[in-house]
Amino acid sequence: MSQFDDDTQVVRIAQPLGASTGAASFRGQVQPAWNIGVNPNGGYLLALAAQALRQCTPTQPDALSITVHYLRPGLAGQSCQIDTQLLRSGRTLSTARATLLQDGIPRLEVLAAMSALGAADAAAPPLLALPRPDIPPPDACPGRSGTAQGVDLPILGRLDIRLHPGEAVPGAAGRARVSGWVRFADGRAPDALGCLLMADAFPPALFGLLGMVGWVPTVELTVHLRGHPAPGWLLGQFWSHELRDGRVVEDGALWDSNGQLVAQARQLALVRKA
Repeated sequence: MSQFDDDTQVVRIAQPLGASTGAASFRGQVQPAWNIGVNPNGGYLLALAAQALRQCTPTQPDALSITVHYLRPGLAGQSCQIDTQLLRSGRTLSTARATLLQDGIPRLEVLAAMSALGAADAAAPPLLALPRPDIPPPDACPGRSGTAQGVDLPILGRLDIRLHPGEAVPGAAGRARVSGWVRFADGRAPDALGCLLMADAFPPALFGLLGMVGWVPTVELTVHLRGHPAPGWLLGQFWSHELRDGRVVEDGALWDSNGQLVAQARQLALVRKA
């Protein structure tokens, strides 16, 4: 068991009499090791909720599409309850939702289309594909720095994140884009669940343009999983072309070590000046 597997474990809770058909509840623990500052990383919370959804659809364990709305920050170091509901069960695709609660208060709401992904096969390329960017190898990329971003980053004890040399210092890139490499610090191979975490593990793309802009909390995040990644580093690139009224839309993608696209993401976030 890796640190990520340990820290996303959930246990089914006995359902009360009269509970709706298809409903299930789970208990987990929000570990502070995945924090950005004092708040749990949003991708980590999403992975916790997705772990519960996987138990609801065991033959369809992968989220082809998953959307999460963040209602309130999670509470690091405290237990959580995840209430799930299977909305539709199909032979190749099922739809389910989940609510993650702490102190009896909903922290996030999730809706997912669950299925079974195949491998991202380099021998059978898709008809259309988003090409992987050409960036320096991991050894030539500096690590993500909490000092450079002006925030404590406990998550860097769990993830090894290397940033493009031209985009590693907030504001230096001159554009709203961040690129780099990511892997689990303990050597765990990436998988579909890990991609949900890693799609929200990089600095906000706006840091490349505006520098240290303060907290950029996510309002809504959608991730599309495209295939199981090959072992090794994942390459991530995230960019934004829309910022107004204190709200930013960010797009991004992850490619595996074979150069295959394995995840795409889009999020709406608030920009709060430091």
